[in-house]
Amino acid sequence: MNGVEDGNIIALRGVEARVEPYEWSFASERAAEIAEHWRSLTADKPAMFNGRVLLQHRGAIEDGVFHAGYFGADYAALLAWRSFGLPPPAVRNGFGMAALRAADGGFLLGRMGEHTANAGKVYFAAGTPDADDILPDGTLDLAGSVTRELCEETGLSLDEIAVAESWDAVIVPGRVAFMRPVRIDLPAEAARALILERIAAQQEPELADMVIVRELADCGEHDMPPFMIAYLAHIFGRD
Repeated sequence: MNGVEDGNIIALRGVEARVEPYEWSFASERAAEIAEHWRSLTADKPAMFNGRVLLQHRGAIEDGVFHAGYFGADYAALLAWRSFGLPPPAVRNGFGMAALRAADGGFLLGRMGEHTANAGKVYFAAGTPDADDILPDGTLDLAGSVTRELCEETGLSLDEIAVAESWDAVIVPGRVAFMRPVRIDLPAEAARALILERIAAQQEPELADMVIVRELADCGEHDMPPFMIAYLAHIFGRD
């Protein structure tokens, strides 16, 4: 992917993404393996759904704006590709994340439920983009995806949060996490209690718990992906 290098955290003015035709050879050439992998995953997690998601096949940064192209793929193919070691051709899971921070500076992260593909993992509210994030002109609305996923997972409403205009792109093999700062005007403990109350009222919550991170050392207490730790180290180092 031209202009995008692994291991970087880059401040962005914006993200411009479009959905466009692309033939992902991995999905077609390894269809039988993908199907078997999905069967093994869902044997113990029948609630998992093989819907269509949007993956990134190109990306470049120009004048602080990340320009990207996306294409549709089965969720089963994404999980298999990830499990098989990210075989070429180069593709990334380019998703938005709500970097939710409380009034006292504590970050609020969710712990995924046991019925999900990432059970036990701790990170900000997020989701691989899908058809609900496509605008009529073919633009992929990653900003809308961030707030939609945050509100769906936590039960918060848009009038309870403040969303920044800026982004930080965390670029690692197979992923670009587009972090968008989001504030809630409550102390972290009060915000956590509110979210847990909202989650308890959901019929099928994705999250099992909310975690507060006040300093980098707190990350070691949780099953947190390395890219999340890198981002939090970056922010705490900047504060």
